[in-house]
Amino acid sequence: MEQSKQEILEADGWKIGTVADFLDLTPEESALIEIKLALSQNLRVRREKQMTQAELAKKIQSSQPRIAKAEGGDQSVSLDLLMRAMLATGATPKEIGKVIANVELI
Repeated sequence: MEQSKQEILEADGWKIGTVADFLDLTPEESALIEIKLALSQNLRVRREKQMTQAELAKKIQSSQPRIAKAEGGDQSVSLDLLMRAMLATGATPKEIGKVIANVELI
């Protein structure tokens, strides 16, 4: 946000902060959310190059709607499902590690 806009909002009584501030998240909770989102986005890119959501679901014995939720960053999706799906697209543990390592923490 531009500094001048922020100053105007604060002068009018608005509080400026992050989503983590608003939701009162711990640094660990914020990091986990960012990691899951990065994995979800990477899964979608990898999967779109290779197969449909239904094909990936069949490969990991899940359902197409569950894959859609995984790719959409739904909070109900476990890290286990994200990892299994990534591995099923051919991602190596090293590649998964790079996705996680590139996460920008607030």
